[in-house]
Amino acid sequence: MKIIAIGMNYSLHCKELHADEFLPQEPVIFMKPDSAILKDSKPFFIPDFSQQIDYETELVVRINRLGKNISERFAHRYYDAVTVGIDFTARDLQRKFRAEGKPWELCKGFDNSAAIGDWVDIEKFKDIQDIHFHLDIDGKTVQTGHTRDMLFGVDKIIAYVSQFCTLKIGDLLFTGTPVGVGPVSIDNHLEGYLENEKVLDFYIR
Repeated sequence: MKIIAIGMNYSLHCKELHADEFLPQEPVIFMKPDSAILKDSKPFFIPDFSQQIDYETELVVRINRLGKNISERFAHRYYDAVTVGIDFTARDLQRKFRAEGKPWELCKGFDNSAAIGDWVDIEKFKDIQDIHFHLDIDGKTVQTGHTRDMLFGVDKIIAYVSQFCTLKIGDLLFTGTPVGVGPVSIDNHLEGYLENEKVLDFYIR
């Protein structure tokens, strides 16, 4: 199982963190190892190596078929469920690595940096590009998103990624975060929602 993640997939988030850069013309891809998975409402422990861990709330898609060089018009056949996930980012390390022109996988791929909620069957939604999601911290909504605002939709991402690597059953696709990212602190209570259904619920320790 692999975790494929998309960076800079919402224009306002691009302006939020990368105001001096052009919007991407094709999906920006990075990977997380399977050891990054955090599930079953287990707590997230802030690592010692970072002074700023940010939440990035995302729609996560579960791949359910083996596929290579998938056509965009058939991509919808390759996933069966979605949830809300948090792409935890060691922001201070990311700034350092980017400034030095070095790869920044370590700021994204550390243990437990990919929190995922309960899966919801895709059949529950009429259109994967018409889903609201949001994150509450300590009962207050801090980040909201709508999949229609993606620069690259889910099917386009699947078609693009499958040119380079074979998608396998159980792979996860983190589809990018909207504007509104921010830091977490010890004892924060995170709750993620698809539409009005809570699918993610855990604490920061």
